[in-house]
Amino acid sequence: MGNTRYEIGFEQLSQIDGEAGHKVIESLKEVCPDLAKFTIEYPFGDIYSRSGLDLKSREITTVAALTALGNCQPQLKVHLHAALNVGCTEEEIKEVVLQMSVYAGFPAALNGMYAVKDVLEERRTG
Repeated sequence: MGNTRYEIGFEQLSQIDGEAGHKVIESLKEVCPDLAKFTIEYPFGDIYSRSGLDLKSREITTVAALTALGNCQPQLKVHLHAALNVGCTEEEIKEVVLQMSVYAGFPAALNGMYAVKDVLEERRTG
């Protein structure tokens, strides 16, 4: 076993997001099991498992994209945890979000930085 898209994706999800990722998938299963399955298979089974970038680079780009979108706070927080889980430092994450002020605007960067603040506080007290 361990070679299907789902199995590979679930392994990647576990490594990157840990329990937080499992909670997201479980909550999706309640409302739309297919979306939960697709979330594991495509992003984690097909994309995150590719060899072109390491997990740290993938999470940096994900944090940048979610910050730039500006309307993905729950997903941004999950990926901020993930970035820290795969070796990003607090300083690197803050710099990525700050960089988005140039390309996505101050509102997006402000919202992103507040998400960083929430995640860091949660990790310190949690």
